[in-house]
Amino acid sequence: MADKYERIMELAKRRGFIWPSAEIYGGVRGFIDFGPLGTVLKHNIEEKWRRFFIHRHSDFIVEIETPIIMPAKVFEASGHLKHFTDYIVECTSCHRKFRADHLVASSTDIVEVESLSIEDLNRIIKDREVRCPECGGILDEVKTFNLLFKTTIGPYSENVGYSRPEAAQGMFLAFKRVYESMRSKLPLGIAQIGRVMRNEISPRQGPIRLREFTIMEIELFFDPEQSSCPLFDNVKNISLSIIPEDKVRKGLLKPISITAKKAVEEGYIVNEWQAYFMVLGKIFMESLGIPSEMQIFIDKPREERAHYSAQTFDQVVKLERWGYVEVAGYSYRTDYDLSRHMKFSGVNLRVYRQLDKKILKEKVTVKPNMKILGPKFKSKVRELLTSLNYESLASELLSKGFVEVAGYKLSKDDFIISREKLEVGGIHFLPHVVEPSFGSDRVTYTVLEYAFHEKDGRIILKLPRDIAPIQVSVFPLVSKDGLPELATKIYRLLLEAGLRVEYDESGSIGRRYVRADEIGVPIAVTVDYDSLRDGSVTLRDRDTWRQVRIKISDLKERLLKYFEGSLCFEELGTPFKGR
Repeated sequence: MADKYERIMELAKRRGFIWPSAEIYGGVRGFIDFGPLGTVLKHNIEEKWRRFFIHRHSDFIVEIETPIIMPAKVFEASGHLKHFTDYIVECTSCHRKFRADHLVASSTDIVEVESLSIEDLNRIIKDREVRCPECGGILDEVKTFNLLFKTTIGPYSENVGYSRPEAAQGMFLAFKRVYESMRSKLPLGIAQIGRVMRNEISPRQGPIRLREFTIMEIELFFDPEQSSCPLFDNVKNISLSIIPEDKVRKGLLKPISITAKKAVEEGYIVNEWQAYFMVLGKIFMESLGIPSEMQIFIDKPREERAHYSAQTFDQVVKLERWGYVEVAGYSYRTDYDLSRHMKFSGVNLRVYRQLDKKILKEKVTVKPNMKILGPKFKSKVRELLTSLNYESLASELLSKGFVEVAGYKLSKDDFIISREKLEVGGIHFLPHVVEPSFGSDRVTYTVLEYAFHEKDGRIILKLPRDIAPIQVSVFPLVSKDGLPELATKIYRLLLEAGLRVEYDESGSIGRRYVRADEIGVPIAVTVDYDSLRDGSVTLRDRDTWRQVRIKISDLKERLLKYFEGSLCFEELGTPFKGR
């Protein structure tokens, strides 16, 4: 019998949720299409994420939209050109390429492969005689492979751009503008939902590992000296299942249950903002039908974290085929990104904090010593001076004793450094950042898997009522005697009320119920001969198959309350046994 993933994907293709991209050409790994129902489901999940993470924090979190393609300089500054890599290995016979750590994991008994270095992987492949899984050939040396998709901006080959691998960099570049437009206040959250691209070496997990996908992300900027979260009291007593970093390192992967407050107090989670978003993420996934006992937060060891992260928790959910799979990440990015973009752009991205009382502060001023630099560099001195980053010049000279610019190493002697004491009433600083980040496509598949149920040989897709692509199906019992006309009026009434409704009169009523259950329609409205006599209809519950009878005049109001969550199914009408 096919496993659950295969049964879900068969349903997803047949009913219009998900299928492989470019399917008529054989498909291409790492890309999927969302069909008519899948697109609505995915968008409903994204809109629900907006309600959870943006709308309820609208006093300090705003949403923006930035380009997918950005200049190479952005990713040089962010560190992605250097660090956003995986290890690749090629077969010397058939020349197929594989992700080296995944190949080692599938070919040996070694489980923890993410932290392995290139030297470790080469040694293991040699010592364990790991061969090509396709032809059995000998593998070449492991190399690094950058996951950024490269392109050119405009007709000039030297004008290099890259597709963003995360939405974050657009938000960091926009920080100054957004901060000023939001009246220069912290905390400030900048959110974005958009497409990103990662040139995965060998994606082999259907909708779980994609080369192009949608990300739902927030960069929360806060003062590191005032890092408490004003909303933390609302969630501090909610428990999280976490695996701390020290247990991950020891291979002790049994989670501990701990309240958010205690996790912060005991240092498992670095600050209240990080803990707050983790609790919110847990509740969000629960609202999508994922039980809390199937969710774990894993603290990634330093060597497995992204280059910008001081702490990252992966929120993982158990899936039948792949075990625990990441659906979201929560990273404490410190001031890494803003400091890098300030250095590379030369634009001051610091913010100002008023102090309660004035303090004495030393101001360091650095000027080029032209008596030295002029004779030393002659005609090149102008190019040299324009290449200097004056924002970081003083700190680099004082900490390292030199700066490197335009291929030259300049010492403190090449500059005039002066110090003076000033009385100041505020300080300038770079905000720190906490980032919750969800993969919309992966979450959508996870929702499908947890919604997928079988009863009496039939499939029921038990999607939460607020994200179901179609909320109500309207069926005339038969296609004659005025029933279709009345059913059509009800269909239009519910459409005008803002509900997502479908009308179907083809086939037997039993077949129509089967189809509605398979695509996850929570409520079916059946118009029968009694409807013509007494102005009532039957409502059928997707999950229990129970039925109630309700007056057509009450239908719109009660269904709206049902989908708002203020009524349960039994409260919609009077019990009805059916025929």
